[in-house]
Amino acid sequence: MSGKDETPGTHESPLRKALPAEVSARAPGGAEDAAAPEVGPEQGKPAAVTGRQRLVKGLWPPRVSRAQLIVALLLFGLGFGLAVQVASNSDSDGALRGARQEDLVRILDELDDRTQRLEEEKQGLEDQRTELENSSDQAEEARKQTVEKEKQLGILAGTVAAQGPGITLVIDDEKGTVESDMLLDAVQELRAAGAEAIQVNGVRIVAGTYLTDVSGGVAVDGNKISSPYRFKVIGKSQDLEPALNIPGGVVQTLEKEQATVTVERSDKIVVDALRPAKQPDYARSSSQ
Repeated sequence: MSGKDETPGTHESPLRKALPAEVSARAPGGAEDAAAPEVGPEQGKPAAVTGRQRLVKGLWPPRVSRAQLIVALLLFGLGFGLAVQVASNSDSDGALRGARQEDLVRILDELDDRTQRLEEEKQGLEDQRTELENSSDQAEEARKQTVEKEKQLGILAGTVAAQGPGITLVIDDEKGTVESDMLLDAVQELRAAGAEAIQVNGVRIVAGTYLTDVSGGVAVDGNKISSPYRFKVIGKSQDLEPALNIPGGVVQTLEKEQATVTVERSDKIVVDALRPAKQPDYARSSSQ
């Protein structure tokens, strides 16, 4: 037993004396350890954000894109225009409601007059259209008739080819006894029977055709042709053939000259010999 009295609880261990002051302050039973609050398992983590906070954060500050801005401007312009139009109509309606009876009657009369003028203009335009359509139809019909007449005159003048039903007349003169006047009689007989187009040995027969005798044959408009003489004739074959075979007619006359004559009907005769179009020297059209 020592001569000093040591009070229990006041004796300090030599190891504690050797520790730094801050470590000894954190030791169990120290003052700081007693004052420090307890740290739970979630302490030190950020607090959770609520749904309302997220909504407020998404709406403010507002984020406007370029497309949204353009759409907003267009909608604003449209609404402004509608508002102006409604205001204008309201003003007009208000003016008419506030007008006197005489003014309303005058306005109605002016509207009636304007409607009448528009109806007259419409009728005039419709009449012009009808006239133009009729004149156009008439001009087209006249053009068609002119073209058809030109073709008909071309056939008669021998400037265009022709085809149609008819006959083929062949005169074979082996003895050389057939003269130009006999062939001319055949042409005239065919014309009298209704022949519309005639050619003989590649020469077109027209109104002014002449035939002459030449050595070894006959000349048609200066073009020498020789036997056999082949006529291609367009017309009604039922009239052409009997006209040649009448008693004392062309066929009997030629056969007396010991020529051989054959007549053959056909549904298609082509007359393609052409005459050049001749410009008259003195005659001119009298139409203006």
